[in-house]
Amino acid sequence: MNIQLAQVISDVVGETGQRIIRAILAGERNGQVLAKLKHFRIRATEEGIAKSLQGNWREEHLFALKQAVSLYDAYAAELAECDRQLESMLGALARHGREPGKAKRRARAKNAPRFDMRTYLFQLCGVDLTQIDGIDVTTAFKVLAEVGADLSRFKTAKHFASWLGLCPGTKISGGKVLSGASKRTANRAAQALKLAAASLRSSRSALGAYYRRLAARMDKPHAVTACAHKLARLTLCLVDERRSLCRSRASPL
Repeated sequence: MNIQLAQVISDVVGETGQRIIRAILAGERNGQVLAKLKHFRIRATEEGIAKSLQGNWREEHLFALKQAVSLYDAYAAELAECDRQLESMLGALARHGREPGKAKRRARAKNAPRFDMRTYLFQLCGVDLTQIDGIDVTTAFKVLAEVGADLSRFKTAKHFASWLGLCPGTKISGGKVLSGASKRTANRAAQALKLAAASLRSSRSALGAYYRRLAARMDKPHAVTACAHKLARLTLCLVDERRSLCRSRASPL
């Protein structure tokens, strides 16, 4: 239809994009009227949006758009059902009666579940792993799904990082180090931590500065692995600290 809406709105499946697209399917063709549907946070002006909505309204294109929106709604309904099932299962696993503290202000991921996963995360492992910069609830649950909520099987953080495949390699021959590259692994928990580490490149935190310092003196894949290694150690240390605190409270005076 030669519509250039994606040039002025970064996400056409957001609130503004959905309003405009559904209004087009409802029969509205006036660009000025459609532009008034924009959310107040959209930086584009109404004039710019109206100009981007000048196109041809051919019947076959409108039919294809209607089919795409119907498919989008069907997938959204299936995802909502998955969220309800996931929330039900987490509610059965979590220990009730404990609430996390105040969360850091972070933008919610587009594909994150539509319920409060952070509370269930706190009830499962007793600590709020999202307090670690770079780790959101989705990353934390990916790690817990692979490892489990009880990390006591790992004696130290070194054992945990080694199991994840994030430790430097020890390929040595004749007393000479041939390679220090970490081993290749298909561990999904390690992959989740690497994605979290890569997100630190623009973080204004100590971990973000640590990543940028490493990326300045080595290639980025190695910097990501090193940051993922640090995130793994911080995760286990946080859980161990909570476990030690619980033991000290439970021990008799």
